[in-house]
Amino acid sequence: MKPSKTSKQWMREHINDPFVQLAQKEGYRSRAAYKLLEIDAKDHLLTPGCIVVDLGATPGGWSQVAAARVGSKGKVIALDILPLHPLSGVEFILGDFREEAVLLQLEKYLEGKPVDLVISDMSPNICGVASADQARAMHLVELAMEFALLHLKPEGSFLVKVFQGCGFEEFYKLLRSRFAVVKTRKPKASRDRSSELYLLSTRKLEYSVNP
Repeated sequence: MKPSKTSKQWMREHINDPFVQLAQKEGYRSRAAYKLLEIDAKDHLLTPGCIVVDLGATPGGWSQVAAARVGSKGKVIALDILPLHPLSGVEFILGDFREEAVLLQLEKYLEGKPVDLVISDMSPNICGVASADQARAMHLVELAMEFALLHLKPEGSFLVKVFQGCGFEEFYKLLRSRFAVVKTRKPKASRDRSSELYLLSTRKLEYSVNP
């Protein structure tokens, strides 16, 4: 099938993207690594020895950054429906985050230990219908929030990608009712034309442990 004009434009933009070029030069799995690097530089989320869960990890840019920051005494558990090429310091689970069996496997990897940081750069499979894609995206972030509320330490943090659109304001208000602090982040590596934002929530409220 002949590539469409849109796909050609995307490929041209991708190749010329300075963060793509920088990732290739510095050995990161994806340009997304620079989003987490910038947020961490500002908010100091990743510290030596902490436990991190990366939801929707493939191709591994965020897990790669996290593993380097938490060091050998820390732990990074990554999960995705797509295979992840092995990364040093990262334990990977192949499976669908929406399935109970996969969540149980993830909990087993935690060995009963609470989590310092839950990160999620997940996006749904795009069908091209804006309303359906947005609904799928919001469903994923709500599931990620529920996991974070159940497994984070009281002082832990939850960083999640969201797309502005239907359901965004409601989800933002929901986070505000579950965490003491909720901040918005738009790192430089996030393209200006993209509707994506990152919400950083810290210090879950006591009554929100069972959402």
